[in-house]
Amino acid sequence: MSDSFILRLNYARNTVDVDNAINQLRIQRVPIKAVVMAAVYRAAARFIEKTHDLYPDMIYTNVSGVGGTALANELLLLGPRYANGAIVTQVVPAVSGYSSAVLDYKNALAKYFPGEAPDYVSFEGFISANILIQALKRTGPQLDTEKLIDVLESMRDLDLGLGVPLGFGRAEHQASHKIWGTALDESGKYQAIELE
Repeated sequence: MSDSFILRLNYARNTVDVDNAINQLRIQRVPIKAVVMAAVYRAAARFIEKTHDLYPDMIYTNVSGVGGTALANELLLLGPRYANGAIVTQVVPAVSGYSSAVLDYKNALAKYFPGEAPDYVSFEGFISANILIQALKRTGPQLDTEKLIDVLESMRDLDLGLGVPLGFGRAEHQASHKIWGTALDESGKYQAIELE
């Protein structure tokens, strides 16, 4: 029998009121080792702030929808100890890396938005836009919705320089299932971490 279990905590959606989730956590008799959050950045930061001292060895993880840059900024406002070690899973590789997709993204960002810092949300948008561009090129000049959908659903092994091929199918509308790990350091910068 395993000594681990999953506890689902809730908070009021579209708020930063995480007190109910914290109360649910406090009544647990089994020590909780990690929390996986699917929350917006302010609620996630508030939860970390209010539980960090109560559970100093807790591992805090967030899914990419949290908005990595916003979460980092929010945690840094609280202090470096709140940011250090917070994990965010990403659907794109580390923006601090050197894959060809990252380099293409940084070049485009510098050209069209000088001074704008690389960010996971805009990098994901860059990849999505490039997938659409490839599909539009393959569709040709006689563009219509059905033709574009057919082309997208037939795209396989698309190499945009991420290190994993992208593709779709009639019943597969997610281009990649790869998840990259990142963790904040005390300065609020994301470092790549291995998840596997």
